[in-house]
Amino acid sequence: MNHNILIDILEANRLMRSPHEVTLFEQTLEQLAQSPDPADLSRLHLVLDDACEQPEVMFSLVHFLESFEVQEQVQAFIQVMPALAERAAEWSEILQSRIMNDAIARASFEEKMQWTVEPLTSAA
Repeated sequence: MNHNILIDILEANRLMRSPHEVTLFEQTLEQLAQSPDPADLSRLHLVLDDACEQPEVMFSLVHFLESFEVQEQVQAFIQVMPALAERAAEWSEILQSRIMNDAIARASFEEKMQWTVEPLTSAA
């Protein structure tokens, strides 16, 4: 099945308000995990939602995100941070904490953030 459709299913069931939504979320994530595509990372990050009623199931998405190459996952996280912080501030903090507690991910995050900030400060 097309990855965009699968991510749409994740988004539609991200609140996990019923056993059916939980099952759909888990099955869909399993399908995505069979053929992971780094191009999906930004959209996948934005599936996270603080209003989710089953955070332990949502952690399976966090683990899936972390299964990608570190540079790609960190870059996607940085790109979506502003939008993610609006809908999922707690999940954003969890991801940032996990990145900061991994030496390779932290170095990648710091390098990419420095690169992002430098052009803004040098123009001033």
